[in-house]
Amino acid sequence: MHKLNFELVPDGCWFSNLRNNLPKKVWDIVRKDAYARADGKCMICSRKASRLEAHERWSYDEEKGIQRLEDVIAVCHSCHSVIHIGRTQLVGDEDKAIAHFCRVNKCSYAEYVKALGKANEEHRRRNLVPEWCLDVTFLERYGVKTTID
Repeated sequence: MHKLNFELVPDGCWFSNLRNNLPKKVWDIVRKDAYARADGKCMICSRKASRLEAHERWSYDEEKGIQRLEDVIAVCHSCHSVIHIGRTQLVGDEDKAIAHFCRVNKCSYAEYVKALGKANEEHRRRNLVPEWCLDVTFLERYGVKTTID
């Protein structure tokens, strides 16, 4: 496992993110907590950033079909571009993401390709799950109900 990894979301979960499903006021509390914990630095590469982005960390129980929110962290744009490499490829910024992945993980391009292949295989396998249930019990720490409508 690298310090900076790809987090390919199963196709059926693409729009089950907090920003789109929580009231703006609640999302602001969650993301601002991540920014405060980060103290102005990316929580992955530790680089100082004038603008951080909130990233949701999910785990997937493929046998039970559960997508579970594990954390919301603050990351720099470069790390976020690597995490969501599929989108980054679509917008044509993959070269920058490759360089950042290799720099942060102190690895070669060959290791990048191997890690991306592994992430794509995991993505294909997770896409075999017919439907994912959302578990956001993580949000209880903010006084938020644990079901998203």
